[in-house]
Amino acid sequence: MLNGKLKCVTTSVLRRKTAFHRAFSSLNIIGSGDQSYIHHIGKEPLIYRNVGQQLQLTASQYGSNEAIVSCHEDKRYTFQNLLVEVDRVAAGLRKLGLQRGDAVGLWSPNYVHWYISMLGAARAGLVSVGINPAYQNSEMEYCLKKVDIKAIIAPESFKSTNYYEILRDICPDIAHAEPGRIKSDKFPHLRAVIINNAASQERLKGALSFNELLDMGSAEEQAQIGKLQHTIQPESPCNVQFTSGTTGNPKAALLSHLNFVNNGMHVANRNELEGERICVQVPLFHAFGVGITIMAAMCKGAAMVLPAAGFAPADSLQAISKERCTVIHGTPTMYVDLIAAQRELAVPLGKIKKAITGGATVSPQLILDVKQVLGVERMHSVYGLTETTAVVFQSIPGEAEDCVLDSVGHVTDHIEIKVVNEQGHLVPFGQPGELCVRGYLTMLGYHGDAEKTEEIYGSDKWLHTGDKFILDRNGYGRIVGRIKDMIIRGGENIFPKEVEDFLNGHPQVVEAHVIGVPDERLGEELCAFVRLEAGVDPKTFTRDSLKAYSKGKIAHFKVPFYVVPVDSFPKTTSGKVQKFKLLPQYTDKINTQALNA
Repeated sequence: MLNGKLKCVTTSVLRRKTAFHRAFSSLNIIGSGDQSYIHHIGKEPLIYRNVGQQLQLTASQYGSNEAIVSCHEDKRYTFQNLLVEVDRVAAGLRKLGLQRGDAVGLWSPNYVHWYISMLGAARAGLVSVGINPAYQNSEMEYCLKKVDIKAIIAPESFKSTNYYEILRDICPDIAHAEPGRIKSDKFPHLRAVIINNAASQERLKGALSFNELLDMGSAEEQAQIGKLQHTIQPESPCNVQFTSGTTGNPKAALLSHLNFVNNGMHVANRNELEGERICVQVPLFHAFGVGITIMAAMCKGAAMVLPAAGFAPADSLQAISKERCTVIHGTPTMYVDLIAAQRELAVPLGKIKKAITGGATVSPQLILDVKQVLGVERMHSVYGLTETTAVVFQSIPGEAEDCVLDSVGHVTDHIEIKVVNEQGHLVPFGQPGELCVRGYLTMLGYHGDAEKTEEIYGSDKWLHTGDKFILDRNGYGRIVGRIKDMIIRGGENIFPKEVEDFLNGHPQVVEAHVIGVPDERLGEELCAFVRLEAGVDPKTFTRDSLKAYSKGKIAHFKVPFYVVPVDSFPKTTSGKVQKFKLLPQYTDKINTQALNA
C-alpha cells in the first residue's frame, strides 16, 4: 500500500515593464523588498476536492461535452459516458480485491483505456502509476518492485513492444496463474495483469482482458463508487510519477488528489480552456499529460483529442484539421517536428487559439515559427517539475507578446517562490540563483526514499528545483539553465540555454543542443549538436562559418568550439532531449577524426 506508507520531510532580466503592466497589475502578489521572494495569493480559494468528486462535478456541468476523442481508435466519450465507464473500471478493480492506497500500474501509449483507468483508480481510492511505454524488461521490473504494484493495465503490444510477453518474461508465474490471482515470490504484491487486446481477442494465459475488468462489478457495485467519494481525502495519494533522471534509477514522486485538482484548475483558468478542443501530442503517463492536460481539460469541460498512440506530426495535423482543435499541447521538440511537417504538407488547420508548451525550455525563434507556420494566435508557456504537479509558472491571458518571448510565464496561484544563492540566502530580483517552491502543489515525497525526499525538501518545506532561475518583481521568471548543467570554460560560467537560443535563430538550424566536453587547457569546451534545415550540406556548417555568423552577436567564448550535425536527437518518450547521450556521440566523432588523420 502507498497510502500512509511514505516517510518524508513533508537577454536580460525582464525590463519592458510598461508593456507588462497590463498583464500583472491586477495580480495579488506579495514581495520581499528587493529580494527574490514572491507569494502569489491568487484571487480564488483552493479547492478541497478529490479527483473523483471533480469528475462527477464536471459530468454534471458539462455532461454532453466530448471528454475524449481517440482518432486512431475511432472512439468518443462525453463526460456523462466517461463517468459510467470510469466507475465500471473502479468497481472491477475493487472486485479484484484491491484496497485503498494500492498501486495500479498504467503501462501504455495514448489509448482511451489509459485515461479511463487512471480516473477509475482515483474513483476507487487507489493510486495510479504512470509508466513509460518505452520501458523494457529491467525497467519494468524496477517499477513493479519500487511501488509494490498490485495490478497492471497495458495493451497487448504497440509497434515492436509486446507488453504481455515482457510481463510474462520477468514474472513467469503469470502464465500459470488464474487470471486476477497471480502469486509470485519475485513480485509478492502483484495480483492481476489486465490486457487491452480488443484487436485480437486472444486469451492470454494468466491475464484478464480489459473488457472483462469492465464487466466484473455488478450494477450495484458500480453505484457504490459514487458513494465512496466522500471517504477519499483530498490529501491522500492519487498518482505516482517516475522522474526521468539521466543517471541511476528514476525516483517515484507521490502526488495527491489535492495537488491534481488545484493545479489542473489553475492551468485551465490561465489558459481559458472552457469548451476548447485540445490536440494532445504529449504522452498521457507524463506530468504534462496527466496534470496539465487531463486534469485541466476535465476541470473546464474541454475535449482531449488523441491523434495517435505515439507522437506523429502528420497525424497531429490531420487531427487538428478534422476535429477542429483550438488548442495544441506539446513539448518544444514536438513543435519543431510539427512545424517541419506543416511546411511540407500544408494542411488547412483552421483557427488555433493557443499552443501550450512545456517540458523543456523553448527558444524565441520556435515561438515565432509556431505562430507563423501553424497560424497559432497565441503561444502560452508553462514551467514546472514532476515534483510540483507540473506547473509553477504559466502565461496570463492577454499578456504582452514579450512576456512569452522572454519568460516561462508568471508564478501560478497560491504558492511561494524564492531564488537563493549557494548559501541559501535570497538574491536580488534580476539576479540568477536556484529556484525554490513552497505550497499546495509540491509532492508528498519520493515513495520509499526518505533520504532523497529530504535532499529536495528543506525542513521548512521549500522544494529545491535545481533550476538556475531569474525572478522579476512582477512575478515573471526565466530559466537560465540547470545548476548542474552549467559549463565552466576557462573560468567563464556559460549556461547552454543561452547559446542554444542563439543557435536556434540561425537560418540554417532547425534545432540545437549544447553540452560541455573535456578540454585540457580550459577544463571544458562547448560542443553544439545541430539539426539542419533540409538541403543544407553539413560539411558547410562548421565552426568557422558559425564564428563568422556569431561576430558581433554573442561573446566569442560562447561560440561552440565543436559543431556536430545530426539527423535526430536521442529523446525520452515525453520528448525531452537526453543530453547525457550526446557526449558519447562527440567522443565517437573525435575518435573517428583521429583515426582518419
